[in-house]
Amino acid sequence: MKISPQHFPPEVKKPQAADSPKVKNQSAQAPTENVSGTMKAEAGRQRMLSWFARVGISPAMQSSDPKKQKHALERRKHILETQKASNLQAVLNIALNVTINEQTSDNLDPDWFFAFSSMAEEIYSPPMQELWGKIFAVEVARPGSFSLRTLQLLKTLTHRDAKVFNKAVNIASRRNNDAVPRILVGYHRRKGLFSLFRKPVPEQINLSTVGLSYPDLLSLQEMKLIYASEIESGEYAEGQEVSWRCNNDLMTLTCKSSGVALVYYKFTSVGSELYKLVPKSQNEAYLNQLKLVLNEVFNIR
Repeated sequence: MKISPQHFPPEVKKPQAADSPKVKNQSAQAPTENVSGTMKAEAGRQRMLSWFARVGISPAMQSSDPKKQKHALERRKHILETQKASNLQAVLNIALNVTINEQTSDNLDPDWFFAFSSMAEEIYSPPMQELWGKIFAVEVARPGSFSLRTLQLLKTLTHRDAKVFNKAVNIASRRNNDAVPRILVGYHRRKGLFSLFRKPVPEQINLSTVGLSYPDLLSLQEMKLIYASEIESGEYAEGQEVSWRCNNDLMTLTCKSSGVALVYYKFTSVGSELYKLVPKSQNEAYLNQLKLVLNEVFNIR
């Protein structure tokens, strides 16, 4: 006899469907997923409340009672003023612990100081407060070191921006008696007849391989800390020497042939001022790649 589904009674098939492992797993996972989602949502809600509490805002402020509203606004004003005072205190504490060897007898410009204090009171990040404290210490020791234009730009920078700028500082070089840093990236050689028979060599390094990506460069250019395009030095004569210092490394380059120019990104005046404050560390990968490229046209010692 041929067996068909009709030979099984309905009550036998129902328990099998209910006992299916797939159904069990689905029913067990659903409550867990719901609980996890609820916990994440609540954690996000608490973070939002915490941040707004720092500026004196909470859902409890939505009251129709004028007295309660007035009290909430006064409390918010007190919180904001207290935070600003705390920011200035942090900047002062940092400045008091900065040692400046060279000092002048010139007085600090009052206009500069009050502009500085009005901007510094709105600096909330501890790493940025440290930078502002150093600026104040240097300015007191040597008035005129930092322009108000530099302060205005610095006020717009975040801690993340400062970290990108620090990458650029770590690979920047300066010539003797030149205060403007430059990021050397390679060289340009005037083309001649014999260049057709030379083996092609890389004329520039890829900065992204040593920690400074293309988006980083764009950010620095948008922040007006480096100029927007590469710049070439004047052409060097054969045997001409030039010295560059990259942090602790001093390179003396002697040109092997005429018609060679260095290629670099140049810091702006604002970038040059901030360069003096940023702690520096040697980027060995950058130096090794730079020397490898420049060795084609310079003797390096």
